[in-house]
Amino acid sequence: MELERMHEFFKGKTILMTGTTGFLAKVFLEKILRTQPQIHKLYLLVRAQTSDLAAQRFQNEVIHTDLFRVLRDQWGKDFDSFISKKIVVISGDVSLHNFGMEDEQLKIKMIEEINIFMNFAATTKFDERFDISMEVNTMGVLHVLNFAKHCPEIKIFVQISTAYVCGEIKDEKTIMLEKPFEMGQTLKETSKLDITTEMNLLKKKIDELRSKNATENTIKHALKDYGIERAKLYGWPNTYTFTKAMGEMQLVHHKENVPLIIIRPTMVTSTLKDPFPGWIEGLRTLDSIICSIGQGKITSFLGHPKTILDIIPADMVINCMMTTIVACSNQTPENFIYHISSSLRNPFRIVDARDYSYYYFIKFALENKNGKPIIVPKPTLISSRAVFDIYMTLRYVFPLKVLNVVNKAFCQCSQDVYDDSYKKFKRVTRLVEVYKPYLFFKGIFDDSNTQNLRRATSNNIEVAGLNIDPNSIDWEDYMVNTHIPGLIKYALK
Repeated sequence: MELERMHEFFKGKTILMTGTTGFLAKVFLEKILRTQPQIHKLYLLVRAQTSDLAAQRFQNEVIHTDLFRVLRDQWGKDFDSFISKKIVVISGDVSLHNFGMEDEQLKIKMIEEINIFMNFAATTKFDERFDISMEVNTMGVLHVLNFAKHCPEIKIFVQISTAYVCGEIKDEKTIMLEKPFEMGQTLKETSKLDITTEMNLLKKKIDELRSKNATENTIKHALKDYGIERAKLYGWPNTYTFTKAMGEMQLVHHKENVPLIIIRPTMVTSTLKDPFPGWIEGLRTLDSIICSIGQGKITSFLGHPKTILDIIPADMVINCMMTTIVACSNQTPENFIYHISSSLRNPFRIVDARDYSYYYFIKFALENKNGKPIIVPKPTLISSRAVFDIYMTLRYVFPLKVLNVVNKAFCQCSQDVYDDSYKKFKRVTRLVEVYKPYLFFKGIFDDSNTQNLRRATSNNIEVAGLNIDPNSIDWEDYMVNTHIPGLIKYALK
């Protein structure tokens, strides 16, 4: 790939982005606007009741975030004018045909102009309601693809998925290949998946609940449990990875002549460099453990010391997206799945996360509500679920039984203590159940396609500011000087 092509490719192009208010989408949007100012236009889909509310969400949740401060400084007083020229915010929903758009003229204009589709839209909760996950992660993908098929100037369709569509890996050092799913494929040889049947069963389940006059809260929890049940039936550990895998199946099966790229990042963490180090939004998978260590809330947590936590900085994911767009546009590449990962070339282990976090908070202690530094114990890694269950029994179950006896004997004097302990017990056990597949994940992600892309562009991507090499990351330096300070500043605030 020639550097000149890297610079020239986005000039005059029009992009449609879904999932605009999401973490990765924001990082992509910022990078495009900052490094490719000659882009023609960006249509940004924002879920909202009206166009005015969509514009308001975009302002509050996207453009006014600290992520855009470099771009804001770059344009100065012309910033608002630049944004208004480049961006069209659309009220729309991927779960609806044609995004539910009522403005026919706008729809026709979009169809005529759009060159690049970036489908970031997803619900990422592991235990989301099954109906919501299916609408967005599975059927929503098909709605975006069907819209793309009407666009005569389309160059590429980029689906942002997750590497963990592979499911729960229990065999040591299993290599997860960059391979697409076939329609109906499951992770259990004994089962066969039919997406239409799943949709019909889901509708039947909802109808049954409503016929029994179930409350909305009851329906919500029932559909969360139902999603996990259906996922595990076919071999996936949670609703998120199950519905994302089905979304990939839809794309591959129905894409026809649409040039397709599927991006599968692993656990995405704060920015390594661009637009500045350490930016993150919310607490992501690993971050809850790191912050709990700093707040002195945990003295031990579940996880085998040898477990590799495949993490990758957000800006490196975006760099890979931009490189694949340029390299693969206007063609139907034979290899179109890209793992953006670190486990094969620069592994980072759960024990490293524990150690770096502990040493950081020893040196830079957080303060409690009284302004006193929080004393941080070095957490113990509990390497098996059986040992963890014994620990939980000794830590919570026996004390709860004692408190329950005290409650009965002395009325409500210990009720608050009892309730607090019970909530902690339920929260910890639920988190363990949700994250267990990743705390003992033994797979390693092959990234041959991404590596080949690195080789093909090695002379130019550094100059273009598109580093996609995980070997370039010093994990200790990144965790101690970038990621954990970023968590404190932007997530914990």
